Amino acid sequence: MIICHCQNISDEDIHSAIDWMRASDAETLITPGKIYRALGKAADCGGCLPLFMSTMAGNENLEVPANLRGLRQSRKSARQA
Repeated sequence: MIICHCQNISDEDIHSAIDWMRASDAETLITPGKIYRALGKAADCGGCLPLFMSTMAGNENLEVPANLRGLRQSRKSARQA
């Protein structure tokens, strides 16, 4: 299914990019911008972003690396101390 009509990006393209990025670096944070760059494209109108992000969320390799989880809570705790 085409997700981004401006750049002709399909759901398969998004999943392939996520899988490739995770395989090449298990600790990378995967963002829409990184996916566009991995596909050699650039965001245009942004109308696809909700569907783009929903498609990303459906990929099991998207999760945040374990060593980066909870950073926001750690910073809050440090400021309160």
